[in-house]
Amino acid sequence: MFRSEGAAAKTRVRRPDGGGRSTVYGTRGAVSCEHPLAAVEGLRVLDEGGTAADACVAMAACLAVVAPMTTGMGGDAFLLFYEAGSGRVIGANGSGRAPRGATIEGLRARGVKEMPERGGLSVTVPGAVRLWEDAARRLGKLPLGRLLEPARRYAEEGFPVTEVVSRYWEVAAELLGSREASARCFLPGGRAPRPGEVFRQPDLARTLALVAESGSEAFYGGEVARSIARAVQEDGGYLSEEDLAAHETTWVEPISTGYRGLEVHEIPPPGQGIAALEMLNILEGFDMGSLDPSGAERIHLEVEAKKLAFRDLFGKVGDPEFAAVPVEELLSKDYAARLREEISPERAAVPSVGPALGSDTTYLCAVDAGGNGCSFINSLYMGFGSGVVADGTGVCLQNRGRSFRLVEGHPNALAPGKRPMHTIIPGLVTRDGALWAVFGVMGGPMQPQGHAQLLSNLIDHRMEPQEAVDHPRHFHDHEGDVLLVEGRVAPAEVERLRRMGHRVEVGPAYAIPTGGAQLIRVLEDGVRACGSDPRKDGCALAQ
Repeated sequence: MFRSEGAAAKTRVRRPDGGGRSTVYGTRGAVSCEHPLAAVEGLRVLDEGGTAADACVAMAACLAVVAPMTTGMGGDAFLLFYEAGSGRVIGANGSGRAPRGATIEGLRARGVKEMPERGGLSVTVPGAVRLWEDAARRLGKLPLGRLLEPARRYAEEGFPVTEVVSRYWEVAAELLGSREASARCFLPGGRAPRPGEVFRQPDLARTLALVAESGSEAFYGGEVARSIARAVQEDGGYLSEEDLAAHETTWVEPISTGYRGLEVHEIPPPGQGIAALEMLNILEGFDMGSLDPSGAERIHLEVEAKKLAFRDLFGKVGDPEFAAVPVEELLSKDYAARLREEISPERAAVPSVGPALGSDTTYLCAVDAGGNGCSFINSLYMGFGSGVVADGTGVCLQNRGRSFRLVEGHPNALAPGKRPMHTIIPGLVTRDGALWAVFGVMGGPMQPQGHAQLLSNLIDHRMEPQEAVDHPRHFHDHEGDVLLVEGRVAPAEVERLRRMGHRVEVGPAYAIPTGGAQLIRVLEDGVRACGSDPRKDGCALAQ
């Protein structure tokens, strides 16, 4: 007898008539990420008996090589880990802090009125490498050197550039060409690599080899740290060797909320996962499953819930070590009920004004044969981050400091040693203490919106994993109050949204600003059901 649940229990069969990809199924380990080479290496780690965390570290390191505009050793990382033996969900914040020399007064004295988008002033301490090591030690079984070896090999021997990666690379060519070290590293022959061309990065290979041999201390100290600090300071920033040496991963208690019998877990502030949970709390009060999954009513409710959640995100969220963040209040069901009353079923509200948020990130996830699950995200913030490359290391540094405010008293105001409000958020879902899904939707302010939309697809509309990933998404851009909907949304629904007062822009069938999703569902009988976003180059693989 066959056992099934959710969408699999329906009589509807989506493939192959509808085209697209099939859900990937397995009974042991599974991985999903935005690049096939990284996915293969993650599965090999599982084949060797590594845990889901081991697989994610190996994939994250590979992605630092094969998708260098979205992620890298010079960025930050976060993870959520489901521990099968105990049923615990463990969180890690691998984000770095502002340099000790960075102050609002100092920037104002230099004539800086808002945080720069690029350059040395936008650089904060990169936290990813320390998190790779800490995750392997605490949650893994394989040595860090083994996990970094595939990345080192791809950097040294080269890899063929994929289509979406090439597109991102070309967009960043002007930024990369503005600095000698970044141009030398990432624009061989004076241009971005084209699809199928082999790209090598020997400097990054040497840095990876150093960390593989000596651990993260080889990154946060010694010649690598000196080169990073020197590059930032020569570009006008404050990052010092002392800032790098002081960095540590912070292990955190995840925050969560219930949604229709499931528990959704996110990383606490300063991450924006709290906005995703707030959106779900608001939407839980509507019968979302009764609505057309591509219809105006559904899109309208999700956009209006987003506006309310982002009002709190921009006004109340910052580093809890520096500012009190009312997490309990923001996640209460009573508070959500009050917010729900502000939503008109027929009219769009005016959104709160917020800062520009970066959009380039890589998300990946894994479930191992033992039932552990890891949800992992790694980012340079914007494409190629600050644009600053530490000469001789191959390390491109993030511009995460861009999200700080230069407003005294604001929860997200710049301060020495402070972590900025963070966009990157891994997601994880449990049901009655058992792992239900690891998931994420990369893409700056799209991430909370994507989390809510993807989960509603799975839970309210009972979609299969790949169907839920493929389904048309929408993105509300708070900067211009523009609602981007993908071209597969029916014209009649677009017109209904416009009559409600939304400023709608219709994008292509699969629009990059709607983010890239990766997903692994664990079904009741233990089968792993995986989806990987066609908006990216990657895939899901399972044992």
